[in-house]
Amino acid sequence: MRYTVDERHERIVELVREYGSLRVADLAEHLGISTVTARRDVEALASEGRLDRVRGAVHWPGTPAPQGRTRHPLPEPRPVERAPEPRDVVIGMVVPQSRHYFGEIIRGAREAVTAAGGRLVLGYSNYQPDHDAAQVRRMLEAGVHGLLLTPSWPSGTGGSGDEGDIPVPAVLLERRGEVGSRAAALDRVCTDHAGGAGLAVRHLVDLGHERIALVAGDSPTTVQMRAGYEDALRVFGVTAPAVEPIVLEPGDRAPDSIDAAARRLTELVAEGEVTAAIVLSDTDAILLLQSLRGLGERIRVPEDLALVAYDDDVAALSDLPLTAVAPPKFEVGETAATLLLRRVRERAAGAAGGARQHLDLLPELRVRASCGESAVETREGI
Repeated sequence: MRYTVDERHERIVELVREYGSLRVADLAEHLGISTVTARRDVEALASEGRLDRVRGAVHWPGTPAPQGRTRHPLPEPRPVERAPEPRDVVIGMVVPQSRHYFGEIIRGAREAVTAAGGRLVLGYSNYQPDHDAAQVRRMLEAGVHGLLLTPSWPSGTGGSGDEGDIPVPAVLLERRGEVGSRAAALDRVCTDHAGGAGLAVRHLVDLGHERIALVAGDSPTTVQMRAGYEDALRVFGVTAPAVEPIVLEPGDRAPDSIDAAARRLTELVAEGEVTAAIVLSDTDAILLLQSLRGLGERIRVPEDLALVAYDDDVAALSDLPLTAVAPPKFEVGETAATLLLRRVRERAAGAAGGARQHLDLLPELRVRASCGESAVETREGI
């Protein structure tokens, strides 16, 4: 076992305290170092007053100098958990998929790990809880030093499983442990989706809209967005949403769902019930805009209906550039990986580390043209 200089000095002090006196040659053999190095270590410790040096041996301060050169059989060196060299650090990352939302999060994590000289390895759960556990087991067996985890919790909040029992440092990504669960004691880095929805509501209210609809599929992001959307409406004096959220269906039903949402919005605008909508995601917002146009000139955007997209992967590429809320996806991945690397170093060094961190990163509103604003893009923080 290779020791650092400080570790070696502490081990020498520990041994001499236990045995009272030891030969320098025995210390050198035990520590796997040369006699010259052992002699240099002993001299350094003696100069600090931690040990007493005598010819060919060392003894504990305040005890009688050893008579003769008694040899003590020393035990085998004890394993020392050492911090891996940066180039040896392997971080595992388990996410639902690598497309769309998580692509930028993965890129942020990879750049942080690579910059530290480590390696990031990926596992995908496809939103299946049993796959979460299988991927974690696989990575632990492969010897990863830490884990970035996005469990398949439908609401984005959970922790009834084994997340708190993982034997290496772990950081939750875009997920929150339920209060009182073991997962709640883990570090986490999330986007403040509730705050992002509130930012969209504030922008629309500032433009004179109060009857604002939410259009979104069923996802953890939607759960948080809806809470922020409803809270923000109340802040601005709107006691309840104009209508229940319009649900978009995933997969093969998505085109029909988009068309149904467009027809529903057309009816609501015609009845004066809705003047604006927040749509998750911007891809769905573009599809919704196309479907509204396919219904003829019954609704014009932004004249009759203001649209704010949520995600901002492609919102600026719409022929009518869409105002959008942009989650800080890259920064979420980068921040989580940086935090995890620190925890890995602390654990290997035997340090307790600081208080666990629950970090919420704020989205940004990118103003374009779909709410009647100038087509010149501007940005607003929360």
